[in-house]
Amino acid sequence: MGFVHLHVHTEYSLLDGACRIRDLPKLVKELGQTACAITDHGVMYGAVDFYRACKAEGIHPIIGCEVYVARRTRFDKQHEFDAESRHLVLLCKNETGYRNLSYMVSQAYIEGFYIKPRIDMELLRAHSDGLIALSACLAGEIPKRLMNGDYNGAKAYALEMRGIFGEDFYLELQDHGIAEQTEVNRQLLRLHGETGIPLKGREGLWQPYPVEYKRGKPKEGTEDTLQLCGQAMCLEEMLCCEIPRGALYYGEPRRRTEVDFTPELRQEVRALLEEMHALYARGSTPKVKPTKGCNACSLKGLCLPKLMRSKSVSAYLRGAMEGEQ
Repeated sequence: MGFVHLHVHTEYSLLDGACRIRDLPKLVKELGQTACAITDHGVMYGAVDFYRACKAEGIHPIIGCEVYVARRTRFDKQHEFDAESRHLVLLCKNETGYRNLSYMVSQAYIEGFYIKPRIDMELLRAHSDGLIALSACLAGEIPKRLMNGDYNGAKAYALEMRGIFGEDFYLELQDHGIAEQTEVNRQLLRLHGETGIPLKGREGLWQPYPVEYKRGKPKEGTEDTLQLCGQAMCLEEMLCCEIPRGALYYGEPRRRTEVDFTPELRQEVRALLEEMHALYARGSTPKVKPTKGCNACSLKGLCLPKLMRSKSVSAYLRGAMEGEQ
């Protein structure tokens, strides 16, 4: 299956939704997509119209709702504690899910309404069958905790949601050019790596495994191992995960050599980085040591190792002066 929008607000999300139900399925079809969801804030008013409009265009409709979850229970209504609620996206897998979602949204108005129509964890535990849950936008409980610096709290809540929805709970990544989303996404990737909770749109749990390909044969020194470890440390910073090992593949023996990124190897990489920063700050580069490997090096044109085989300026001048005598 191709890309599917699973978090969409229509005209029934007041002051929020920019999509119109009558136009949405046509646009989805024009984009070559085969399905689309509706997830209005706290309501399901557009579900029937959305279903009919999608069927008319041959688009598979996914009925859902971005519900408001009470911080405590849906019956608690004290302003200083309960004025703010958290978002959670729920999508129907089948008729059972539709009935459960309809019931919870109704109870949010009948029992839980306080500023917003709110459900709570009790309702979620009792009526999760047939539903898929997404961690939602920056207003979701997990992103809120991450933005507040409470990573452990976000992780605990994510595991609680997985306990309710099982494999049907997903961490949701969003990127609308908002700085907070960029940081939250980094932390969500870390959560994904530590808990195994899947990311929406990505199947499985992935462990990065860097492989550096070399044309020749293994060297006597440790330069290749240090290069690979440095690459792994950069990937760890980018992906917010731990990479315990990688591999070097040499073209001549056609074999892969596995490398463990031990604390000692990592420290050696850091020491070399500090040395490089010191050289950069000093404004001078070390002398080139020409070897047979220089001919195959991609930096040969910048390094110019042949120049080091020539006499130094002082030696040239000294020789010239001695020759004149």
